Order: sequence, then structure tokens, then C-alpha cells
Amino acid sequence: MTRLFVDTWAASYGAAFGGGEGPSSPSTAQVETDAELPPGEWRPLEAPRGVSSPGVVLLVDGVQRIDATLSTEEEDGGSYAGLAASYAAGVVRCDLGVGAAELAGAQVARGFFTASPSVGDVVAGQIRYALHKVEGAGELSKLPASVQGPLTALEIELSGAARTGGDLLVVDGPLRGRRQLPRTIGYIKTQDKQYLPPALTLVVTALRPGQRSPIFKQGTAWGCWSWYLRLPGGNGAPWSGMVRVECSPDLPVEQAVELANLSLVTLPRFASTPYKDPRAPQNLIPIAGLERRLRGLLGDARLLHRALTLATTRLV
Repeated sequence: MTRLFVDTWAASYGAAFGGGEGPSSPSTAQVETDAELPPGEWRPLEAPRGVSSPGVVLLVDGVQRIDATLSTEEEDGGSYAGLAASYAAGVVRCDLGVGAAELAGAQVARGFFTASPSVGDVVAGQIRYALHKVEGAGELSKLPASVQGPLTALEIELSGAARTGGDLLVVDGPLRGRRQLPRTIGYIKTQDKQYLPPALTLVVTALRPGQRSPIFKQGTAWGCWSWYLRLPGGNGAPWSGMVRVECSPDLPVEQAVELANLSLVTLPRFASTPYKDPRAPQNLIPIAGLERRLRGLLGDARLLHRALTLATTRLV
């Protein structure tokens, strides 16, 4: 009998998986699947006895918003597109020993992203959008991706300031340029790429809450050790409550397995519930609170857009 499932995520956020019954787009990355277990022995794994959560968990996230799209008029008659963007990063420190969480640091920055060779910072009233030169023609459709680099740098800066040693740092999203950070894992909520062959994918979809897959290695430009983990609170669908976790590819297999087991006893503690979060259970409770705080710090979008409108003559 065919079964139907309503995704626990609110429809306005898309889906937690790529489409249908799971990731629909095959990845072109080379994958090594025999590091922890031979492919023929893959099975759902539980944390070994004695593995416990670290005393302190740091969760870092960032948000970004396009405040306005702009264009320049160059002396030679040409024109370049530009984006004025606000972005913010923050770190939540969770002391699991006492059951308390606090904001360990947050910072807002604003940037003007364009390929124009002639403009500088954009000053809108008392707000300054620092110039970020974008390589190439700077098509408008490609400019939003340019915000990710400065945002990642801000996250790294705040993470470093918050660490005290012995903690676990959870990055909301892929690690990308943060692979060098110690005891750090990337947390990927949405599954839109098919990394594993069908036989091993069946092992993943057979995971119960609190179980993980064996680790595997992805050979992309942002290569990593990776594994799947199912959180509690899903609806029983094959990919419900599923997240992918990753760590640095430079780690020995033993250390990657250690982090995988550590994630298994730590991340489920932060899983959200549908009546509190439309992206439950994957949107972790501390991350959801941090996102709300950071979006508030970005300021009033309407006022910033008005200020930028008044300041556009400064681009000439």
C-alpha cells in the first residue's frame, strides 16, 4: 500500500529533502564508503557505551539580507549591478552540565557588493556599507553568493573568540572554509544531493532516531568526512528527521569516527518540535533562537532601503 507523509517542515520553507522520497539530484562527487565499515557490512550504528556529550557545545550561525539592489553609471557609459546587504553572525554557548544557554557573541556587518571599478563604500545616513569588489562581470543573479565569504569570515572570528577548549563547535551548514577548526562539525538540515549508491542509501533510510550511518568521504572541492543521523521527532517517512553531518577530511579516520559518535549523543538533545518550529526537528532549538536574535539585529529593512534610496547619488 502506498503511504503518504506530510513533511514536518512548513511548506513555506520548501522541503527537508530534495523531492519525492529523498534526495533527487545525484552528486558528482567521488565518495569513499569503506573507511569505517566495508560497504557490504554497512548497518545503522549507535554510539558506543561510555560516549557522552561534551560539557559545552557552541553553535554558530549567520543570516543575511539584501537591503537593496543598485546599479552604477560609469564614465564610459557602462553599468554594473550591485547589492547592499546586511549580514550577522552569532554563537550560542550551551552548558549541558547546568542546562543553560547564552549568547556568547554576535556581530552585524553591512557590505556593498559589485564589480564596478569606480565606486567606494556606500554611506546611507549613519550606516556604512563597506565595498566588496566582486570578480568578473558581476551579474546581479550571481551577487548574492558573494555575501557568503564575508559572513563565513565573521562566523570564524566569533567562534574563535568564544572557544575555551574541550568544547564541540557546531556550524549550521557545510564547513566550507572552516575545516581547520578543531572539534568542529558541519550540520546540514536539507538533503538535496544523492551521495551514496542505492544499497547504502537503504541503510540510511533504515536509521531509527538516535542512530547514524557509517562515515564516508566526499571528494568534492570542499571535501569532508560525512555521515547521516536521524533526529527524534520525525513522522516516520524515509527521510524525515534526517540530517547530514560533516567534519574535516584532514582528520584521521579514528578522529572522524569519534566526532560522529559525539554528534550522535549531542545533536538529538537540541532537536526541535513541530508545534514550536516549522522546520522541526532539523532546525535545532539554539539555532532557531539565534536566527531570530540575529535577524532582529539587522535593523529595519524598510528604513535601510529608504536611506539607501536617498544615498544613491553617492555612487557616481
